[in-house]
Amino acid sequence: MCGVPWRTSKDNRLPLRYLALGDSYTIGTGASDEAHNYPSIVAKRYLKATGRKVELINPAVNGFTTLDLIKEELWQVSSFEPQGVSVLIGVNDIVQGRTAEQYTASLRTIYDRIAELDPGVGRAVAISIPNWSVVPAAREFGDPGTLARLTDNFNAIAKSEAASRGFTWIDITEVSTSGIATQGWISSDQLHSGDVQYAAWADVIWDAIKADWVGPELRP
Repeated sequence: MCGVPWRTSKDNRLPLRYLALGDSYTIGTGASDEAHNYPSIVAKRYLKATGRKVELINPAVNGFTTLDLIKEELWQVSSFEPQGVSVLIGVNDIVQGRTAEQYTASLRTIYDRIAELDPGVGRAVAISIPNWSVVPAAREFGDPGTLARLTDNFNAIAKSEAASRGFTWIDITEVSTSGIATQGWISSDQLHSGDVQYAAWADVIWDAIKADWVGPELRP
């Protein structure tokens, strides 16, 4: 992916267009407010690093699968013409019993549409599904060991598909369990992430993208 030049003197006066595609993990279900979801935190990091505002569109919806994303969110790629895109999707495909083959087919549709946009090197970001098998409410959806295995399988698929298109792959699966005993790590519903965990994800994501999203001429 080569993309078009991302910055001109005129562009730098305009907000960066960032599209965050996904499900509850992207909209920030379980966070105290919208400002604590990871796309909002990343947008703040970008503003702090560059002085340039971010126009963030976050159409993610709780419970969405890859099929839902295709139907309800993917059109934003053409409409919004983002300069940066992130995708975190798949946990609800697992919950709904979709197969690895079905997930792969849907994910390819999503990734291919983003690749057609050609936002540039490092500006298309694929994020792993967190390890949700360890949260208390996970048992309502099946055996934790099985859920962990399925999550790993789906993440391997997403990583491979992302790599084949030159997307930046960001693994938050390990960090998602690193503070499991920390207050605020899991939300009150005992299923979704809390503010502290979303902030930890944002740290990992920002560290992975900042070199590509912040040009040398804009770095502090």
